[in-house]
Amino acid sequence: MKASSETFRATCKACVLVALLSVFSPASAESIVMASTTSTEQSGLFSHLLPAFTKASGVEVKVVAQGTGQALDTGRRGDADVLFVHNQVAEEKFVADGYGVKRFPVMYNDFVLVGPEADPVGVRGNDIVAALKKLAAANGSFISRGDKSGTHAAELRYWKDAGSDSNKGTGYKECGCGMGPALNMAASSGSYVLTDRGTWLNFKNRADLKVLVEGDSRLFNQYGVMVINPAKHPHVKAAEAQKFVDWVVSPAGQAEIASYKIGGEQLFFPNADK
Repeated sequence: MKASSETFRATCKACVLVALLSVFSPASAESIVMASTTSTEQSGLFSHLLPAFTKASGVEVKVVAQGTGQALDTGRRGDADVLFVHNQVAEEKFVADGYGVKRFPVMYNDFVLVGPEADPVGVRGNDIVAALKKLAAANGSFISRGDKSGTHAAELRYWKDAGSDSNKGTGYKECGCGMGPALNMAASSGSYVLTDRGTWLNFKNRADLKVLVEGDSRLFNQYGVMVINPAKHPHVKAAEAQKFVDWVVSPAGQAEIASYKIGGEQLFFPNADK
């Protein structure tokens, strides 16, 4: 009888433990899907930022990292709950077309032009337009993401400003890839490439690549966040997605963004209150 009683108590304890685990397990937590630019993922920002949000809210975030253009398309299809991207003109059109509830500015950093330390084309300086003019004239080797990302959109604007949108030189190559792979291609081939600073600072396979052009005001890189409009896609988790937006633009979320550094250098600068 005593053994039977002890067995019964042990079984009850096991049942209670299983019940508690089921209540607090990650599988039971609310989750949302966020489509975002590759720079927020490959810079390491999300590994720093999202656990803090989940701890504060109980909502987990599943990230689909892709170019901004692809992320916006994902949002249009209703295959995400929230977007975190960096092409303000396209984002504002996304909201105007009814696909996003409201766009909120979140943070910024900048783009930089990197290339071989020897700088064979002689682009080094703080003028991105002058640098691209030299690259086009010299048929310099340049790797373009060519993926409709925010970085690609910015690059095309700079080529247009340089008067070289239709003739970028024979060294211009599109990879149709994310920022990390584009940097790898540039490193292995001794090419120039435009990158966001955050991904560059987290990039390990630099070979002899160096930052050659920076400090031009045109290289400003703004990020925005938007909840997908449930009026377009009733299945989206708009309430949970709004929790993320509210948190990331709050003092707590902005402080988390500011605290993310590599080698003591801050990668992103919060500006939700601009």
